[in-house]
Amino acid sequence: MASYGVAEAKNNFTHLLDRVEAGESITITRHGKPVAELKAAARERPVLSIEERGAAMDRLRAVAESQPRIDISAVDLIRQMRDEGF
Repeated sequence: MASYGVAEAKNNFTHLLDRVEAGESITITRHGKPVAELKAAARERPVLSIEERGAAMDRLRAVAESQPRIDISAVDLIRQMRDEGF
């Protein structure tokens, strides 16, 4: 992690932001002691429209329906897995 004094960080702020945007974290120091850290902001997830959400649910449903069915309850399946040492 790179470290810059306050004055140097102030003079190179745009360059430091470019580095942070590229994924680097940068520590800002005052009199040699860390006082702040620059790091990239968390990226927001895209907001899906109702139609996009419906399409995603349809794809998920299709995948689930394509899986083979088993004729055992969840409780019995867990007991079987436990007894067989899974």
